[in-house]
Amino acid sequence: MVSYTFSRELRLLTPREFDNVFQNPFRVSSPLFTILCKPNQSVHPRLGLTIAKKRVKLAVNRNRIKRCSRDSFRLHQHELPPVDLVLMVKGDISNTPNEELHKQLDKLWGKIARQYKTLVQDC
Repeated sequence: MVSYTFSRELRLLTPREFDNVFQNPFRVSSPLFTILCKPNQSVHPRLGLTIAKKRVKLAVNRNRIKRCSRDSFRLHQHELPPVDLVLMVKGDISNTPNEELHKQLDKLWGKIARQYKTLVQDC
């Protein structure tokens, strides 16, 4: 049975883990998000979120974006390769509806899977 939980092992937790992704990542982006990706040694993907106050002023909006991002990742985690991901927002997306956030993230998860396949084939 497939589990759709977002457990601790599916998260980037320490600054060291985040720093590792920031060094030599491959990127995918949409009008709303940029995701930095780096292959990991685990068997599953891991997600880290960085949503700056400079981009999204109110905490309630930052938290809503984080909830949508985690939910989308949770539902698509089994389609993703074993990579560490850091999700960042591009601009002020406070007024963007949740449906649009999910739609953009769905496209990005597919892009990550395709780029990872080409990256692995090149090595």
